[in-house]
Amino acid sequence: MAREGEGGRGRDRDRDGDGEFVDRLVHINRVAKVVKGGRRFGFAALVVVGDQKGRVGYGHGKAREVPEAIRKATEAAKRALIRVPLREGRTLHHDVHGRHGAGRVILRAAPAGTGIIAGGPMRAIFETLGMHDVVAKSQGSSNPYNMIRATFDALGREDSPRSVAARRSLKVSVLQSRRQGVDADAVDA
Repeated sequence: MAREGEGGRGRDRDRDGDGEFVDRLVHINRVAKVVKGGRRFGFAALVVVGDQKGRVGYGHGKAREVPEAIRKATEAAKRALIRVPLREGRTLHHDVHGRHGAGRVILRAAPAGTGIIAGGPMRAIFETLGMHDVVAKSQGSSNPYNMIRATFDALGREDSPRSVAARRSLKVSVLQSRRQGVDADAVDA
């Protein structure tokens, strides 16, 4: 059961601010500063923003009121967008690992119709990114901040065949044909 002020199940909200981006509230943390005469409460919000077409970002905002913290986090997320290459607009090109601190994640490409098999903050990232088929596993820290940073680390390592071909001075068709050959060898073995 989530305590008051903490992000738990049912805390994620889909909001469509300016039509272009979808943002998801991942976590709210309530902090208290003890002063003479009582406590002063503040709120920290963690928000993921994406255009559901391959761009996604996350932001952190702190304020004395929840709506203001969410607004600050959303603005920070829009300033920190990254582009992630998607295969067929629905999944990853290859499996990737990411880590941040004690948080580790494994992201695996999945066949069509699999859906998003991921928990908590990772699901929010994939939904705002526009990814439809992925299998993800979080190991280590379950802290939402570390999970999101580890997931973004993994997404930053994602390469498209086009970028690999450009780096190796090859044509994409040559890379794809080599991949087809490797897949056929694996089936024969």
